[in-house]
Amino acid sequence: MTMSLRDMTQAECFSVLEESRFGHLACSKDGQPYVVPIYFAYQNGIAYAFSMPGRKIDSMRENDKVCLQAQRWQAGKSWASVVVEGRYQEFPDTEVWRSERLHAWSLLQKHSDWWEIGALKPHELPVAAKSPHVFYGILLREVTGRTAAAVE
Repeated sequence: MTMSLRDMTQAECFSVLEESRFGHLACSKDGQPYVVPIYFAYQNGIAYAFSMPGRKIDSMRENDKVCLQAQRWQAGKSWASVVVEGRYQEFPDTEVWRSERLHAWSLLQKHSDWWEIGALKPHELPVAAKSPHVFYGILLREVTGRTAAAVE
């Protein structure tokens, strides 16, 4: 069996993003790349996500250029991979950002474990006076994708 590799159309890329909820987010701080798994929900040019404060959020606050990769495995050895270049936009817990923050939550909470990757920490966090939860979006600038399918 041989594989056929091709570039995906924009419509195919958006379809993968809309169907996906798991991806890998790349960010960089002080020239050091950092890649982490995230759950996300894609809608209308924005990949919505959630996290607690930490290295990822610190990195994106300093350098808002980020990259998100999502993939879809199909029958046999077929696959599709989408890479998004975008900009980090935080949705703080303020009146100005309230509707965007609630929209992010409404999309993410459709899956019972949406919060796990962003909230579970290997050590206890101190109790804060206000919610430390960070909702954010990756605003898409460029989307590319490739797919491979078995050829008989």
